Amino acid sequence: MDDRNPAPRPGGNASWQRRSRASVWHPCTQMQRLDQVPLLPIARARGPWLEDHEGARYFDAISSWWVNLFGHGDERINAALRDQLERLEHVMLAGCTHASAVELAERLSALTGDELGHAFFASDGASAVEIALKMSFHSFRNRGLSSKQEFVCLRGGYHGETIGALAVTDVAVFRDAYDPLLMRSHLVMSPDARQALPGESAVDVARRAAGELATLFEARGDRIAAVIVEPLVQCAVGMAMHDPLYLRLVRELCDRHDVHLIADEIAVGCGRTGSFFACEQTGVWPDLLCLSKGISGGYLPLSLVLSRDAIYETFLDDNTARGFLHSHSYTGNPLACRAALAVLDRFETEPVFERNRAAAASLDTALAPLQHDARVRHLRRTGMIWAFDVEPRVAGERFSERFHLAGRRRELLIRPIGPTVYLLPPYVLDGDLARWLGERTRATLDAVLGGGAHAA
Repeated sequence: MDDRNPAPRPGGNASWQRRSRASVWHPCTQMQRLDQVPLLPIARARGPWLEDHEGARYFDAISSWWVNLFGHGDERINAALRDQLERLEHVMLAGCTHASAVELAERLSALTGDELGHAFFASDGASAVEIALKMSFHSFRNRGLSSKQEFVCLRGGYHGETIGALAVTDVAVFRDAYDPLLMRSHLVMSPDARQALPGESAVDVARRAAGELATLFEARGDRIAAVIVEPLVQCAVGMAMHDPLYLRLVRELCDRHDVHLIADEIAVGCGRTGSFFACEQTGVWPDLLCLSKGISGGYLPLSLVLSRDAIYETFLDDNTARGFLHSHSYTGNPLACRAALAVLDRFETEPVFERNRAAAASLDTALAPLQHDARVRHLRRTGMIWAFDVEPRVAGERFSERFHLAGRRRELLIRPIGPTVYLLPPYVLDGDLARWLGERTRATLDAVLGGGAHAA
């Protein structure tokens, strides 16, 4: 750890666990089970390492919920934030503007080849999805097409946990309790390559999924406003990966039926799939693109929606009610935007993708024995996202919980999604760390399932 970091506040892990349980309602956590799965109190962090109050360290193998790009305590982002603090900490973006928001919007638009010309800022990913859904509906309404108010989402898709975002989410554990509150959306087949029938390829699955969407559009296209897709990887359902052809086919269908394509790049953007935007690998651009998580490097809450000019222009009118009146108090916060600009600087001035490809090859090699392990299915990777599924017959009860705890004992912070183990490390991985991460992941699997690998 870096000695320049301040020392942890007094109190060991047990003290902070107890105090947190007494006062903090933790997200995505069954608080009743904190005796079995104790909270992990983190005191400080540097690079890919987290450290608790007693000096134990943990490799952040999931980038702190997929947000941390260049490791903790990155000096370039730190320096940018210190400079911004001395200039402007916040000003409302309604009726005001500031350099960080303007420059960030310009640079992101340029990364799309100016296909997506305007950025609307928010705070978290679900807020960005809400904005995109509202923009789509309101844009059609302003065009006199108020009947287009239905949305389409993919089976297994996840887009956030606010009411609108949940309405286009198909992960039961998040959605079911609130289902009576939600608007109805159309569910269509996912292009998840794991669904391949005997003799099918990932391309065949993509075509079959697009065919189901085409049938829906033929029947309801005059009422559908938008379809929302996570390009290349549906993350929360267990890192379901699909062929880029799918998005090209969806783009063609949307153009044919005057339906907006919303790309949710909240988790898969900012280089996670091997290009800055996942859409780059498909050769098409959406009408609305949602971005969050890694855009601020894991420092501050920030999200945004990039829109095509044609959508933006439908809101231009002397009538205020025809404008887009959505707002957040911290919209376009200068500190968050400045962190994002520092992230873009890293991509522009460093060989980020070249380094990632080299590290990925090392991790691929370290995980390769799992290809022949009968306990494991579908070892896969897209960019800097790895995943494999553990056979249900051997995973056993509470596999995710058991794997998480066993990982902690091996200096890993990993949170499987059900029987799916995934790795989503920050971009500071090198060959040695990649080999170590792969070996520790395999050792954790053996510890949880009891014994070594079983040949297929």
